[in-house]
Amino acid sequence: MVTDSLQNLKQYRGLHKNMDTVIDFLKKCDLTALPDGKTVIDGERVFVNVMEADLREAEGAEYEYHKRYADLQIDISGSEYWEWTDKAEFTDTFQEASDCGLAAGRSRCGGTLGDRSFALFLPEEFHKPSCKNGSHTHVRKAVVKIEM
Repeated sequence: MVTDSLQNLKQYRGLHKNMDTVIDFLKKCDLTALPDGKTVIDGERVFVNVMEADLREAEGAEYEYHKRYADLQIDISGSEYWEWTDKAEFTDTFQEASDCGLAAGRSRCGGTLGDRSFALFLPEEFHKPSCKNGSHTHVRKAVVKIEM
């Protein structure tokens, strides 16, 4: 898991060839201009899902994890709280088609998105995005899916 300011994203060049594609795309892209839904950047290797999301309470919410893709999460408007853990119990069968599984565990750390920051969750990392952050209960966000 990596969290940082978008202005520092270029420092992660070389992490993975598909991450380099993301960096190049975001350098010239205005996220606020992207339509809701899926925008293909490089086939199924790199794409971005833009969505409106009502935020949930962190307590009691499940963690998600992926096997094929990393998630680069960026709030376009609003702000959300997220959590991460390295130990969790699977609560459901992993769904290969959507590359998503659910798990329950205790938070090891958390943070906030918004104000031009990002969180990068790598495959197999348990993360809980889209949680209420103070008075923020709704966000418009971009989730860049990066095949690893």
